Amino acid sequence: MMLDTCKLKSACNLPFVYNKKINTAGTSNADVPLADPGMYQLDITLRRGQSLAARDRGGTSDPYVKFKIGGKEVFRSKIIHKNLNPVWEEKACILVEHLREPLYIKVFDYDFGLQDDFMGSAFLDLTQLELNRPTDVTLTLKDPHYPDHYLGIILLSIILTPKEGEHRDVTMLMRKSWKRSSKFQTQSLRLSDVHRKSQLWRGIVSITLIEGRDLKAMDSNGLSDPYVKFRLGHQKYKSKIMPKTLNPQWREQFDFHLYEEKGGIIDITAWDKDAGKRDDFIGRCQVDLSALSREQTHKLELQLEEGEGHLVLLVTLTASATVSISDLSVSSLEDQKEREEILRRYSPLRIFHNLKDVGFLQVKVIRAEGLMVADVTGKSDPFCVVELNNDRLLTHTVYKNLNPEWNKIFTFNIKDIHSVLEVTVYDEDRDRSADFLGKVAIPLLSIQNGEQKAYVLKNKQLTGPTKGVIYLEIDVIFNAVKASLRTLIPKEQKYIEEENRLSKQLLLRNFIRMKRCVMVLVNAAYYVNSCFDWDSPPRSLAAFVVVEDMLEDEEEEDDKDDKDSEKKGFINKIYAIQEVCISVQNILDEVASFGERIKNTFNWTVPFLSWLAIVALCVFTVILYFIPLRYIVLVWGINKFTKKLRSPYAIDNNELLDFLSRVPSDVQLVQYQELKPDTSHSPCKRKKNNLG
Repeated sequence: MMLDTCKLKSACNLPFVYNKKINTAGTSNADVPLADPGMYQLDITLRRGQSLAARDRGGTSDPYVKFKIGGKEVFRSKIIHKNLNPVWEEKACILVEHLREPLYIKVFDYDFGLQDDFMGSAFLDLTQLELNRPTDVTLTLKDPHYPDHYLGIILLSIILTPKEGEHRDVTMLMRKSWKRSSKFQTQSLRLSDVHRKSQLWRGIVSITLIEGRDLKAMDSNGLSDPYVKFRLGHQKYKSKIMPKTLNPQWREQFDFHLYEEKGGIIDITAWDKDAGKRDDFIGRCQVDLSALSREQTHKLELQLEEGEGHLVLLVTLTASATVSISDLSVSSLEDQKEREEILRRYSPLRIFHNLKDVGFLQVKVIRAEGLMVADVTGKSDPFCVVELNNDRLLTHTVYKNLNPEWNKIFTFNIKDIHSVLEVTVYDEDRDRSADFLGKVAIPLLSIQNGEQKAYVLKNKQLTGPTKGVIYLEIDVIFNAVKASLRTLIPKEQKYIEEENRLSKQLLLRNFIRMKRCVMVLVNAAYYVNSCFDWDSPPRSLAAFVVVEDMLEDEEEEDDKDDKDSEKKGFINKIYAIQEVCISVQNILDEVASFGERIKNTFNWTVPFLSWLAIVALCVFTVILYFIPLRYIVLVWGINKFTKKLRSPYAIDNNELLDFLSRVPSDVQLVQYQELKPDTSHSPCKRKKNNLG
């Protein structure tokens, strides 16, 4: 069973019940030979639901729908909040190889932080559909445990179209599950044009979330703690939380990749953060990118539907950066003319030309050796994913092989020279999500150009080795001045990062790191105290009064918290404690990382950054020699106070903190550390020994 979808979603196992009703008359395609090798395109419009089951305490539900064919989830709808008669009007395009497998439909009630509630299921026999004719379908939802219960209906519109002789490579970008094609069971396949097109983005969508206005109050104090979620296809981004406000000021900027020529739809939802229980839905809106002109910044004031208030955004569509996938025989840097053009593009003479284009990265993914066994056959089906910040490309799959050869070249544009290249090897699995085999993280500034190296694969946390090595050859070309200037602006956030979870080991590690930083400060304080060591009764008395006053305030807060906690249920208490622990864990990590980054700046962990700090101090010293300090402070103050007037939607930043964010912490240094390969287990080494 081969399938492809317009929306890329992860797979999961779903039980279903059959109950369908087709509201059209005519001959079906049941007499079509099921062994027909031709492809079929199934265009489905999820219309609406009626009289769905209530699963929430308020007598409503937050329904969404999943489609599944052949054990794979192929579509998931958006969530319609607090509605038993939801209207979706969402379209899905599915390619199926034959019609034996039915289309399964399952409806869930979304519960934030908890397991989603089952609301009913049904399935549709594709052999009963008439070819090339729109069909309206009404499906009655059932629960296999309670077959007599009425759970409502789902209405669909379906068109089944034959795609004779059309075959597609189904290895796709950003899927958690990759379907195996029987055509390439035993041999590696050459990278096809379809494979390239499915990964290479055609443009960049730059979004700046400015502010919210007059949002709906969701808390008892008449305020909210709002944050915003964005989704464009498989790409997702979540803003920071703004506490206790109905007019939040975010000033956050991020980029999405645009894969479709005609644009796409950005789904935007606003939420109120609630500790210990499900977050409240504030409202939703959409941005149709096909209606926006390119190479121009658009200011959008969007009214929130199903709620109150507005969101203010800046959206810019630009042409695609230079990314490519090719075979090993086609290398940009080995072609003399192309190499000269790349060197000219990043020469010192082009400092002020496109400051976001810092450099060029070429990655040759050659082969891997001695990989972990992931299948019961004693083999694996490995493929490789190459990531640079939010740019993500992948190789084809080499089936039944622990020593695969990919021989592919990937090229990226570098927006930040302090980025880290991540190369991950997965095992493609037929019936579930891909299995992790190993990973390496390589800072761009540590790369030695043109050198083929064997990198030992590490575990998911990058703290220790796993089985196997991967051979890479990497080249980096960049403009040092552009790279230095980009160091002083906010770092790009990864929108596919997983949220932090509570970990006893991680909490203990962060506490120890924090303790080391505090001890450094304590030792410095003792040193200063030794220089000014005399008794001061007034100062001691003042400190005693301040400390006593702080303790009284804490006791009052504790009493107030005790009264509030009595009203909470046991489950809410558990969630609240967990959130507090995660917050403490994250704060310890941030403080410890801050201290470690300062230390690593002065001990030349990253020479580029240390030299940049020295050059900046020298320039400031020279300026201070010729210009009085009061004039410098005056100019700095005028710049800060007039920044909002000159650029009302500028994103606030602190250049010193942006600089320190590029310096690796001690934990990151361990993750980036290269491990020496064990040559005794290399297949090539064993072959030589056998020949000897």
